[in-house]
Amino acid sequence: SLHDALPIFHARVHGLAARIRAGEYRIEPLDTPRTLLDRWVAGRVLRRSITIPEGWTFARIRAALAALPYVEQTLTGLDDAAIMQRLGEPGLHPEGRFFPDTYLYVRGTRDLDLLRQMRRALDRQLATAWARRAADTPLRTPDEALVLASIVEKETGLPAERRQVAGVYARRLALGMPLQADPTVLYGRSEDASGELTRTELRADGPYNTYTRKGLPPTPIAAPGAAALAAAVDPEPGDALYFVARGDGGHVFSATLEDHQRAVRQYRAQRAARGDRE
Repeated sequence: SLHDALPIFHARVHGLAARIRAGEYRIEPLDTPRTLLDRWVAGRVLRRSITIPEGWTFARIRAALAALPYVEQTLTGLDDAAIMQRLGEPGLHPEGRFFPDTYLYVRGTRDLDLLRQMRRALDRQLATAWARRAADTPLRTPDEALVLASIVEKETGLPAERRQVAGVYARRLALGMPLQADPTVLYGRSEDASGELTRTELRADGPYNTYTRKGLPPTPIAAPGAAALAAAVDPEPGDALYFVARGDGGHVFSATLEDHQRAVRQYRAQRAARGDRE
């Protein structure tokens, strides 16, 4: 119709046809040819999103990227070391180095470019947190803060507890006590292992067993969010050196081994009353 042809005529007369940008566009029910033309010239392409939750491992991030529609997959078949080399950081362990957040992308974006966005975001967040670290922190480097933040992220999902958990671990580090963090042992267990940790696993030495080895594990164990990073560098003051789950998602914090053992007995009694298995 004459009405539909007007935007095309307008585009040719005013030289807009050559300015139409290629890409994927959303067409709305009430769009007219003129509004579509304006959108094409402005390059308002359809943006999709991917959300990486806090606490995800690099393996889960890779799987999520591989499943994204309309993303150019360039990393298929590459191991983690090769991916880090592609990112220009050969030799860097990838765990915990990609910031959990929501990222926008357009059709044809490469998976490597999305990883590069996540990588840069992590560096920015870590630098911000490190600049705000407490004066008495036992952490010596930003990398150590990243490792501790990843443990805090996996230990509790309660915002009110993050600084308390970080405080326990900071005091243990300062005193030379083993961290005894179950999430690190879980991270280091064999791929075919499942279920809760066993006493045998807790006694089996390895780089991620913070029961048998003092100090922080060699790498992060997951992707920490901004809140976990902030807690790791500025933990809550106090004297607690122990904590145990209390059955409702929270934890009981104790300053002495005697109090901690009492809290553990209470927790086990609650589980037994519910019929839970050890």
